Amino acid sequence: MELTGSADGTTWTGRETVAFTNTSTEPLAEIYLRLWGNAHDCKAVVISIGAVAEDCTVAKVPLASPVKAGEGTSVSFDVTMTAPDGLERFGRSGPYSFFGNALPVLAIRDHGGWHLEPDVGIGESFYTVAADFRVRLTHTGNVVVPSTGVTVDGVTIAKQVRDFAWAAGPFTTSEATSPGGTKVRTWATSTVAPAAVADARSKAMAAVDDFGRRFGAYPYGELDLVLNDRWTRFSGMEYPGLVLLISPGAPVVHEVAHQWWYGIVGNNEYADPWLDEAFATYATDVHEGNRRIGCWPGTLPVAISSPMSYWRAHQSSYGVYVYTHGSCMLHELERRLGAEAMARLLATYAKAHWYGVVTPTDFKTAAQAASPTDLTSFWTAHGVG
Repeated sequence: MELTGSADGTTWTGRETVAFTNTSTEPLAEIYLRLWGNAHDCKAVVISIGAVAEDCTVAKVPLASPVKAGEGTSVSFDVTMTAPDGLERFGRSGPYSFFGNALPVLAIRDHGGWHLEPDVGIGESFYTVAADFRVRLTHTGNVVVPSTGVTVDGVTIAKQVRDFAWAAGPFTTSEATSPGGTKVRTWATSTVAPAAVADARSKAMAAVDDFGRRFGAYPYGELDLVLNDRWTRFSGMEYPGLVLLISPGAPVVHEVAHQWWYGIVGNNEYADPWLDEAFATYATDVHEGNRRIGCWPGTLPVAISSPMSYWRAHQSSYGVYVYTHGSCMLHELERRLGAEAMARLLATYAKAHWYGVVTPTDFKTAAQAASPTDLTSFWTAHGVG
């Protein structure tokens, strides 16, 4: 991507090229782009590629000629992204603009076909594969621009990430290096207190080192914390190498845990939201020494592994089931296997699916391999389909 920002950082215009390989056994005649930034404002992301709009967040792109199995090609298009006026992950807060899920990305086609599921208004419905990004963000205004990746000589490189996010504004910045060697940088809006910045940075450094020991070393070089006290619809949102956090009171450790659970070990968040949210919540508990003894509520009327299509219609239950009951299920599994066996299971599972995409079957298979007894009844009793 080559993008140029307006003086105030609210609009970015430029050109994007996406190269990909057809890994299926059939010719590929078209692709789809996900314009997630249009979920709340259909005019926030505009592309020029001869695409056929399916809806605000989906654009069908017919290819000039079918791409044969095993072969690759690329598509290029002009793009303009304007942060909507709203306290969203893609939006504006005073002089600060945030570009989470703004950049057009490829939709995924797997054994289930093209995945064009909608944004349901809560949680995340994203499904992407890891890719390499090379981005140049040029601006002339009095703003600084935190982003995914590491910037050298004006070019930002991010390897094997599922998305690319950035922000722009007159942030106050600071940085420190964790004992494990990860650079943690903070970018705070003017109303965030220095004590809150220091607290978030300290928690992030401890978490990134701890999770690196538990699940595999953090691979992205640096971690950026973008702190704002004005968000109302969310308290934190994870992107590779960059997290948006409300401050004070941000769920820092949970969002850092997402660098592994969805960032490194990916999943279809629409179909299986528990595969990242329950794991990030469990990881937070373990990091904080909270074993949640007695937290499992017993037989549940709804499976914690229900998809976002279900939670869209039952929004009040989403957080309780996917985050709380999901993490409690993992604590119960730990008590079934033993703490050391559970730790080995998660480390092995992460290594086996590093930069990949997992399904419920992948985790259940890994857990069964770590258990001396059959776990079929455990999954049934704990709401995992």
